[in-house]
Amino acid sequence: MCGRYVSPDDAAIEREFNLVRAELKFPASFNVAPTQLVAVIRSINGAREVSLMRWGLVPYFAKGVPGPYSTINARIETIETSASYRGPWKGGQRCIVPAAGFYEWHVNAGGKKQPFYVRVVDQDVHGYAGLWDASKREDGTVLESCTIITMPANPLMAGIHNAPGKQRMPVILRREDYEVWLSGSLDEARSALIQYPSDGMLAWPVSTRVNAPKNNDAALINALSSVSG
Repeated sequence: MCGRYVSPDDAAIEREFNLVRAELKFPASFNVAPTQLVAVIRSINGAREVSLMRWGLVPYFAKGVPGPYSTINARIETIETSASYRGPWKGGQRCIVPAAGFYEWHVNAGGKKQPFYVRVVDQDVHGYAGLWDASKREDGTVLESCTIITMPANPLMAGIHNAPGKQRMPVILRREDYEVWLSGSLDEARSALIQYPSDGMLAWPVSTRVNAPKNNDAALINALSSVSG
């Protein structure tokens, strides 16, 4: 799964996704956590725009009320059949979640969890494939929310995210697939959901300070000089 990540600032997102005159301005966040507002890119009437949405998808039929189960990640195996995700998938409500990197936890021999920071080798900003939805509350206001699609881990991530049954990773989109994901047909979009290669990623252990969402500073992604078992 992908449960924490680093979100770039508005200027970095504009550069990577070729946005023109984005109205939203926001700083980088080094410890994005579920239920927070996050930046997403979507295509509206053929033009890319950035929006802020709740991380953790609330489906249209939920009347704006988050459900009892986590919806921060949508498994690639069930996006076409899950009650929460099949509507956005079939309706083409696809988005890109911009990131500088994400955190994942490795279970050491003694059972202790060690966080790692993971990033793409040759991009300061990359994007995760996501879905979004809009749900109207009883008071008439609309909640927009999103989820990040995950898939089975590549060898690098399987070695890091090694808890039984947890060997997953976010779907990292290739630059050349941004437009297909945002605006292509269902078949074209499905073809963009491929496993990012291990040799295109870097990872290193970081401080357990990242475990607490209240900690949010650039030092969180600094590599540890040593790791205890």
